[in-house]
Amino acid sequence: MQPSAPGADVDAVVAALRARAREEALGPTTDLVVVPAELDVLPRLVVLDVDSTLITGEVVEMLAARAGVEDEVARVTEAAMRGEVDFAESLHRRVALLEGLPVGVLDDVLAEVVPSPGAAVMASALARAGVPVGVVSGGFLEVVEPLAASLGIPHARANALEVEAGRLTGRVRGDVVDAAAKERFLRELAQHHGVPTAGTVAVGDGANDLDVVRAAGTGVAFCAKPVLAAAADVVLRHRDLTAVAHLVGVGPPEGG
Repeated sequence: MQPSAPGADVDAVVAALRARAREEALGPTTDLVVVPAELDVLPRLVVLDVDSTLITGEVVEMLAARAGVEDEVARVTEAAMRGEVDFAESLHRRVALLEGLPVGVLDDVLAEVVPSPGAAVMASALARAGVPVGVVSGGFLEVVEPLAASLGIPHARANALEVEAGRLTGRVRGDVVDAAAKERFLRELAQHHGVPTAGTVAVGDGANDLDVVRAAGTGVAFCAKPVLAAAADVVLRHRDLTAVAHLVGVGPPEGG
């Protein structure tokens, strides 16, 4: 690529470089990183999706397995992740299939959740460096909040399941945490911590993460669906979240 003329639009140049990298270098096992040079000197903040990002699976599918509707729920989840179904609609459809499950299954699922490789090391390294971290999920607060706490992540937002007489009603309480809500969470958290947009990093894997990944100073597609990878500044195809800490200039703690 020829050097740009003085005064050329920086965003256009970055977009062109990213496109060229995708055409010539980015394969199924290759990572792509395009980040602003000032990221290592700005105040920073990291926000992560949960299902298939912070953890390896999908909580709604784990719940669905206990209700005997795993295949039905998985089909709706996949369609939503590809952007083929409106997320709020897909969430209501999936949660409706969980009606009648005893609330205790939420604790069972939490005990079986598997964090993505490097999640604990990443969270520890960012906390040690004073980088605020939050998680935001189209999943369920009853699992997301204790999971975040176990990793030392202080900020969490997700959907809340409605419960009556000790069983799930098949409905959620309050507004749905959709793509727009994820972006709002990023902006609210950045404002709370005094971090400029250029210093924010958002990490996700599916279509519901498009808004937050585009809004962040650095958007990260982590083992992601093609629709998100095409929109991200950083494409990580290897399932290791320590890369996120390195991305913002923070190494793992000693012994990590």
